[in-house]
Amino acid sequence: MKIDMAKVAARANVQHTLGTSVSLDGKGVHSDQPVSIILHPAESDYGVRFAVLSKNGEEQEIPAVHTSVGATELCTIIGDPRGTFVATIEHLMAALRALGVDNVRIEIDGAEAPVMDGSSIAFVDAIREAGLLAQAARRTYIKIEKPIRVEMGRSYGELRPYDGCRLDVEIDFENPVIGRQRFECELTAETFVNSIARARTFGFMRDVEKLWAAGYALGSSLENSVVIGEEGVVNPEGLRYRDEFVRHKLLDAIGDLALAGAPIIGEFRSYRGGHKLNFLVLKALFENQDAWSYVRLPGKAPAGAGYGEIAAEPAIALSPAKT
Repeated sequence: MKIDMAKVAARANVQHTLGTSVSLDGKGVHSDQPVSIILHPAESDYGVRFAVLSKNGEEQEIPAVHTSVGATELCTIIGDPRGTFVATIEHLMAALRALGVDNVRIEIDGAEAPVMDGSSIAFVDAIREAGLLAQAARRTYIKIEKPIRVEMGRSYGELRPYDGCRLDVEIDFENPVIGRQRFECELTAETFVNSIARARTFGFMRDVEKLWAAGYALGSSLENSVVIGEEGVVNPEGLRYRDEFVRHKLLDAIGDLALAGAPIIGEFRSYRGGHKLNFLVLKALFENQDAWSYVRLPGKAPAGAGYGEIAAEPAIALSPAKT
């Protein structure tokens, strides 16, 4: 069943939470530890927060915002990497942002979000299962007023004024299996589900032992990552898209930019980017007060339960994967 896009547009400017709680179980791609998360509905203006147990057994809430970022090595970590933290949140954050979930409390019993199949599709399915509930409060957006650009060697990332939300991500690897790829899109729920959400994280077989020695990728496998060997892609099923690598980089960018704390009205462009660059772009944006503004667009909450009335139905129809 496809969602009524006219109804979506009418409700786009009010906040949404989940229609009900929903849980997922998996393991951390870096820690290889089992982990469970429960996504709970939350009140208006709550935002996205992770509820995690600290080392002394007390529950601590960590807001999913850029000021909470503690590290960006191979994943995005919020909290204190030497104390209480949650790692690898980007795939979940991408699904929440793209599907329009403004307020959610995420209970997690470990220090790393589950990797699932290496993409965002399991989180999309969970959100669709829970349904969306429109709330009375209007949604706040971050409008890009002036260009912001960050450069790191040959890499760069930038935010520019644009009437909408557009992403343009380009990668450039010496490895011929990946090479140079570029993917551009207007970010909508439908585009995310049909063209981005299934793109998996990837890595090189030659780097495995080095990553293991550094404490990374301990839970990585062919079930949750695209692995590139000397002869090409090792996974027996191959790629989900010809350009799955850049689509996943764009997925990561959506998740990292969600740490702005509100949807962005503007265009994001990156070349040879990653988690660190995405974070630095957000940091530079908020350090330049004249480069952005908070805006609320016209709109009011609909009567009734909103999207909660289709909680048990798929909100967005999945079309066949494009290869």
